[in-house]
Amino acid sequence: MEIHLTQRIEHPRRSQADAAHDYNISPGWVSRLVARYHTDGDAACEPRSRRPNSSPKTTPATTVQLIVKIRQQLATQGLDAGPETISWHLQHRNGIKVSPATIHRILRRAGAVTLEPKKRPKSSYVRFQADQPNECWQADFTHYRLANDIDVEILSWLDDHSRYALSVTAHLRVTGPTVLHTFRNTTDSHEIPMSTLTDNEMVFTARFAGGRGGRNAFEAELVRLHVIQKNSRPNHPTTYGKVERFQQTLKAWLRAQPQPATINQLQTLLDKFVIIYNQQRPHRSLPHRATPAVAYQARPKATPANHSDDPHHRVRHDRVDGNGSISLRINDRLHHIGVGRTHARTRVILLIYDLDIRIIHAATGEIIRDLTLDTTRNYQGTGAPKGPTRQNTKQTDQS
Repeated sequence: MEIHLTQRIEHPRRSQADAAHDYNISPGWVSRLVARYHTDGDAACEPRSRRPNSSPKTTPATTVQLIVKIRQQLATQGLDAGPETISWHLQHRNGIKVSPATIHRILRRAGAVTLEPKKRPKSSYVRFQADQPNECWQADFTHYRLANDIDVEILSWLDDHSRYALSVTAHLRVTGPTVLHTFRNTTDSHEIPMSTLTDNEMVFTARFAGGRGGRNAFEAELVRLHVIQKNSRPNHPTTYGKVERFQQTLKAWLRAQPQPATINQLQTLLDKFVIIYNQQRPHRSLPHRATPAVAYQARPKATPANHSDDPHHRVRHDRVDGNGSISLRINDRLHHIGVGRTHARTRVILLIYDLDIRIIHAATGEIIRDLTLDTTRNYQGTGAPKGPTRQNTKQTDQS
């Protein structure tokens, strides 16, 4: 149609407006076709790509290469290499912000994504997470085969709130005394938890042993320390799914390492993994994809006598406004807390104990401000001077 259109326009008695009317198209499109026809002839009427001549927002080639490289490095180490994790590493290690959706498209174009069958939707699960560190510890053990074909067992203690790996140890066999010993060592390092959550193995509980209601050594220790003991329902492993998922991550990482031949070699690998998992690997289930170490240190720890339903205790997630302050209501009165313009739009966690307030950087765990609220003032200033005083300005002018 375009060729016939341009030929009719070339007729000395035919105007572009008449041609546009005859073919029911816009006069502007007719003008562009005629200009192309004068330059390229009939080839100007062939369909052309609608791709723009330039794409200023295209991800730079160096960033694309870095994304693929990080993907390969994480996968080789047996660690999570999804778009969210890669986005976290780019931002925190390289100072580059790329959305997970963009990273996914880049990985698909590079052939680095293997499509999987659709999994069960996350909305079908009933999720629970403790509000404070040490509010609940999950424990479980799994089997592992050494290079010399000897089967051993790995016992893990995990904090429910932060997913922090409290203790990961290798044993020829996990027994009741083993559970008690590792629990005591963990409490020496991380204080006593409010509760524990395990399955119904004999090393954790004797309630299905067929006895007369007696306790094993671990249960007796929990009673002595006033720690609440919780056990999963039989045949419901999702109850303590966090430690189960941790063990899957651990085994995936172990498969990427040289297979150890002794328990000591295995323990060395476990110690290395704990450092990577707690301090270097972002966790997709934690707010702002923080590391377990940051999440574990960000809030006060629960104890057997410190219940999280205390009405004078609050934990709140918020964002600093553009002026560098946060609003907080105390006793039906709104107060504004200054934290500085350098932290504008920063996501933070507020730990509130009556009038004592601690403001923590949600991503790094850094304490931005620690104060006791003055209820007589609406604005709680930082105390830093807003600018040069008038006296200092006069001295500067005179000099």
